[in-house]
Amino acid sequence: MISRNYKTEPLKENPHNVEVRQMYNDASAQIMHITLKSGETLKPHKTPVDVTFYVLEGTPTVHVGEESAVFERDNLIESPADIVHYLSNESNSQARILVTKAPRPAKQTKLL
Repeated sequence: MISRNYKTEPLKENPHNVEVRQMYNDASAQIMHITLKSGETLKPHKTPVDVTFYVLEGTPTVHVGEESAVFERDNLIESPADIVHYLSNESNSQARILVTKAPRPAKQTKLL
């Protein structure tokens, strides 16, 4: 059995300058834990694979294509491959989101 706690996983450098921790990395999928402090936003980008966002804490805004919505915890949001998407936290408290990419991207994510 393999176990990981996001609090003990190292921070992963990223172009968004937010707290990202890699929780799982296999050819079948990649799972990242993102913490957004109040006012933080990911840069809009496209991912060459399907992505899901699972809200663990807070009320982040999820932007997929032309749609944007605020989600509370325990919601799963899907973003198809090659669609512009990003996360933002416009609330006064932190948001934590589990991001799954399946399969693990072979190409780099494209920032816009």
